[in-house]
Amino acid sequence: MIYAIALGSNRCHGRHGAPRLLVAAALLALELPVVAQSRIVETLPLGPSIRRYANAAVLVESDLEPDALLEHLKAAERRFGRRASQRWAARVLDLDIILWSGGAWSSPGLIIPHPEFRRRAFVLDPLCQIAAGWRDPVSGQTARQLKALLDRPRSCA
Repeated sequence: MIYAIALGSNRCHGRHGAPRLLVAAALLALELPVVAQSRIVETLPLGPSIRRYANAAVLVESDLEPDALLEHLKAAERRFGRRASQRWAARVLDLDIILWSGGAWSSPGLIIPHPEFRRRAFVLDPLCQIAAGWRDPVSGQTARQLKALLDRPRSCA
């Protein structure tokens, strides 16, 4: 199975340094076969955080079911020092499953596709670098089409 994973950080790390360097280290530490990897981009934060984020996307191959992969990713976050915090707070590392080749998935702790990915340029920009043609199983639109909708100028009515 192929998974699209979003990576983000906006806190410095004692060993890896600035968020951009931490995301690069996290890409190497996923312990999963990488099919494709985006560039790391810097983005403005959402919510109350004032620190800029470093974001990337990666396609990985895994035989793990989605819930098991999520636990694998949460363990990686903990290895990089992530602790439970308030929503939208600054974080050392955030790893989210965005899409997977199995289509839609829902369990008590996980929904695929990620419920917010269609509205997040910091996810769609890196995703389009590596999987622009991947279709959202809910809307049927490709990542490229979702990004175009997000980037479309809004009228002031």
